[in-house]
Parts: sequence; C-alpha cells; structure tokens
Amino acid sequence: MPNAIVRIEHLSHKYATSWAIRDINIEITQNGIVGLLGSNGAGKSTTMNILCGALNQTEGNVYINDIDLRKEPELAKRQLGFLPQNPPLYMDLTVDEYLLYCAKLRKMEKSGIRPAVEAAKERCGVAHFSHRLIRNLSGGYRQRVGIAQAIIHRPKLVVLDEPTNGLDPNQIIEVRALIREIASDRAVIFSSHVLSEVQVLCKEIKMIDNGKIVFSDTMDAFNNYVEPHSILLHLENPPPASALLQIPGVTKVDFLTDRQLRLFFSGDAEITERIVAASISQGWRLREISLEKSSIDEIFAQLSNYSNKN
Repeated sequence: MPNAIVRIEHLSHKYATSWAIRDINIEITQNGIVGLLGSNGAGKSTTMNILCGALNQTEGNVYINDIDLRKEPELAKRQLGFLPQNPPLYMDLTVDEYLLYCAKLRKMEKSGIRPAVEAAKERCGVAHFSHRLIRNLSGGYRQRVGIAQAIIHRPKLVVLDEPTNGLDPNQIIEVRALIREIASDRAVIFSSHVLSEVQVLCKEIKMIDNGKIVFSDTMDAFNNYVEPHSILLHLENPPPASALLQIPGVTKVDFLTDRQLRLFFSGDAEITERIVAASISQGWRLREISLEKSSIDEIFAQLSNYSNKN
C-alpha cells in the first residue's frame, strides 16, 4: 500500500461552543487533482487552514507525507505548498524579487534557490515577466505567480483555494491547464464552492457540508449519484394531468406548453415503458420522451439535505 501524501484522521475543530468541522477523514495516496467542495460556512476553510498549518485543530491529526503536522510543523510544511484565495503578492516587487523572497522564506538551501526560481517561472509561464512589477501584471499572470510560489520548493502537496476566482474566461482556461500540468507529478487539492470548476478539473471529490464529509468518491460517481427523476414528453394529444397521474410511479405533472410536459416519478426502472404503453392505448400520440439527469447543483443540494437530516 503506498504511503499517503495526505492523511487527515478524525479532524474536528470548535470555535467557542460550536463545532465548525466534525470527524473529517481524508486520505490521498497518489498524484492528481482532488476537489474539496463546500459552500461558505460548510467547514471547507477551517479544514484547509488546519491542513496548511494556519490553525491548530481541537481534535484529530494531519499527516503530510507521513509527517505529523502538529508535532513537526516545519518539516511537514516543507512538503506543502499553498495558494490562498487572495494570493500573498507584494505588488511593488518584481516577479524575480518576489519568488526569491518566497524561496528564502521556505528555508531552501542557498545554492538551490536560483535554479528553483527559474524552474517555477518556466513551469508557470511567467519567465518573460521576470523583471516586471507584479502590480503591472494581469489577473491571470498574478495568479500564475501565486502558483509559482506554491511550487517553488517542489512540495508533494499543493493546496489551491479558489484559484480561478475573479479571472476572465480565457484566464480561467489557462490556469486550469497549468493546474493539470502541475498535478502530473504531485497531489493537488483544488478547493472551490463552484461545482462546475470541480467537475471540469477533478477526478476525485471530497464534499464538506455542515462540518462533515458527505461525499467522497470519483467525479463520475458524484455525477451519477442521483438517478434521473423526471421525464420530458411531447404529446400531440395530451390528456389532463389527472390521467397521467394514474400511471404507476408518476408523482407530479407539469405542463410546459400545450403539448410538452415534465413528469416527475419515484425511482422506477419501468416508468418509460409504462408511459409509452399508456400513450399507445389512450391515443396520446407520443412524439418524444427523454429522461432528465439531475444537474450537479441538484446533487449538491440533495447531499446537503441528506447531511442535515443525519
């Protein structure tokens, strides 16, 4: 079994009398992008702050590359790179000056600092801006400089908090490509409250809601978590809603137009066959029928509701 790059065990934290997170367990054993998904107030930021050593937990343990973060914080943080939602950039420094400063903060060996700076600039596509003031860079390139400081010491884990927030569509595409490239040889935790961003970038997802992990699986499993629960119909000769409600499994009928309808149903694999059979026998003249997949936002809402009930 491979060593865990990240292992979070029974992590809990209390602010005053309220638990922000409760019994969080996460393990990452291979390189790639893992999405940490949670809305504001769900406990995502608390988990990230503890993971990055900015906050001491009330209970539980965090290990980075099998190093206990609480017992050996400096050693553990050498394995960790972090890009906060608001990158800690010094606007009056050049890109070179800033990255040299960050490398020294990481207590890198002096002989390795300049090669590490050059490698990080090259990888993040900012080498041609080496002598430009950071304040004169676009938002997308500032974000690239922020990512460069997170990888300059070659950590095994990089945590990115909302790295595409506030960027224009072209910049988002560029930063996504950079994140994918960085994740080729290290583990990346991509934290976001935007479901579509996690869906595009991540193969694995950890969802936090109400201070607890409510989902931990692959992105495909997340997308398929909720079965279709509605059907779109086009009937040339539609009956009243009461007739459609007589079909076993149908729970609700909405007329979208005179001939287009949405039927809601309880989980029943044979519902389409029943609708087709009823249309033929009753002369409804069915022209189109299609199952509607639940959107990722609906899945998020349903998982959150499930968590709140348990």
